[in-house]
Amino acid sequence: MKATAIPAHEDRFVRSGEDSAKKSFVFTPKTLDIPGTDESFEVIECKPETGDKSFYYEEETPKERITIHFTAGYLKGDIAALTTPDNHVSVPYVIARNGNIYELFDPTLWSYHLGKGALGGNTTGSKASIGIELSNIGPLTLTGNELETSYAGDIYCSLDESEFYVETEEFRGRTYFATHTDAQYNSLLQLLKYLTARFDIPYAFLPEPQRYEPSLEAAQFKGINTHINSRESGKWDIGPGFDWDRIAEGAEIVDVSVPDLGDNTNYVVQAGESLTAIANKFNVTVDALKAANESKLQTWGSVQGFNADEEIEIPS
Repeated sequence: MKATAIPAHEDRFVRSGEDSAKKSFVFTPKTLDIPGTDESFEVIECKPETGDKSFYYEEETPKERITIHFTAGYLKGDIAALTTPDNHVSVPYVIARNGNIYELFDPTLWSYHLGKGALGGNTTGSKASIGIELSNIGPLTLTGNELETSYAGDIYCSLDESEFYVETEEFRGRTYFATHTDAQYNSLLQLLKYLTARFDIPYAFLPEPQRYEPSLEAAQFKGINTHINSRESGKWDIGPGFDWDRIAEGAEIVDVSVPDLGDNTNYVVQAGESLTAIANKFNVTVDALKAANESKLQTWGSVQGFNADEEIEIPS
């Protein structure tokens, strides 16, 4: 879909109340007050007309962080995917490019949103984090003078339409990404201020480049992180095309870099840490880590790693 056609696409969702799977929704606007301020903003409760709740779990869980995603799609398809019956892959909030904030379920509840292989565990991480999806097509590929999405033959914009994309240094094999709108940044800022205050989550970011790196520390960061902090591959959200300065009002920057082992070359494995996560943490290769700890290496099916609470050697 052309970037210029997205406003009409989102307007059709508002007018029809139907997602791309032809599911119908009931919209209920509500005003949220940001605790400790005199600010308020509006969200739109977006509930399936059938009353279906099977795409999330009606279980309240403590929240330690907010994880920002982009959908890699367009709004009607985004809503369809995130409300698939019995799928349990969803987030409480989706922010459309026009700035509308759609609340799919109450943020005290949860659904899976990090994915298989997430550092620290998909279940543990999904329960402890509030997911926010920005409707955005994500990485783009340059073909001639046009930028295509990940969907075959889907032209997003031309190189001349610079407001719709950003060119970055190579990130996970991509250099072009669709931009987010002013309205999205404004809505995201309000929503982050509200959620951090309501759930007593620090309004804190990781420093660069940790924002764009996967590690257990980043995945379990108590503050605001992104999907790529939990995923070692296969995801680009939110990559370097995102303008952090737009939501940095009052933010604290917290470093969770490599621990200082001092003169000790040993390290105690934490629950859920993968070989790659440990190697990344100490800036060593996986092969070097394996070689230094061959006698302690375990194999579970096709996965290799170490037992939690086991002391291993970090190669120099």
